[in-house]
Amino acid sequence: MTTVCVVQARFGSSRLPGKVLEVVAGAPMLLGILGRLSRSTLIDEVIVATTTSDDDDPLVNAAERAGFAVVRGSVYDVLDRFHDVLIKRPHADVIVRITADCPFIDPVLVDKVICAREESSADFAANRLPPPYRRTYPVGLDVEVCTATALSRAWAEASEPYLREHVMPYIYLNPASFSVQIVDLEEDLSTYRWTVDTPEDLEAMREISRFLPHGSTAWRDVLEVVRLHPELNKLNAGQTQKSLKQVDDRWRKPDS
Repeated sequence: MTTVCVVQARFGSSRLPGKVLEVVAGAPMLLGILGRLSRSTLIDEVIVATTTSDDDDPLVNAAERAGFAVVRGSVYDVLDRFHDVLIKRPHADVIVRITADCPFIDPVLVDKVICAREESSADFAANRLPPPYRRTYPVGLDVEVCTATALSRAWAEASEPYLREHVMPYIYLNPASFSVQIVDLEEDLSTYRWTVDTPEDLEAMREISRFLPHGSTAWRDVLEVVRLHPELNKLNAGQTQKSLKQVDDRWRKPDS
């Protein structure tokens, strides 16, 4: 079984343009994330999925110089971008979705979600989804895993912009059509925010990274830091995630 991890990245973020190449923990965020994912024992290949816009040339150059393949596609129809990966990697059986704004993504946690999907034979597995699903992991540790078959079906059937921009909702919002496996924690840690969407988030992640053990990719090390230094949580307090149905105002449906 071949597992391909797709990191979706775009230079033109609406709230913090260029964030994917901002430095966190001594490296451009995108490259740090790619390095972490390379330590997974279950991922066969890590690919960056970005857009055909010239604005994204810097991140393409950075990823390729670091030895990672890049697939370029639609600016706003991210589901179509992921489908482009399937076209270029027809041998892929499983797709892992990671976003390029999560500098503390943990490869061991990624493997845990991959295993959960395989052991349950589910179409889809994740550790953090919007309501009505229960959330226990911190924001920024999000891992979504699905079969190539499920992704292909979502690409063919999903029509609403939010279903296409956010890639996987068509799958997990249709449990009658797709089997879904959730990976939960016993302890609810969902109020912690370890992602980069705003300048405040960027400052917080940089400060947290200063206290992390050198070379650590363990999310529980991050948890220990913010518990020992609770003032760090205040740096990006009040920052929020976009809602599931919120899409980029510039979104245009793909040509039919």
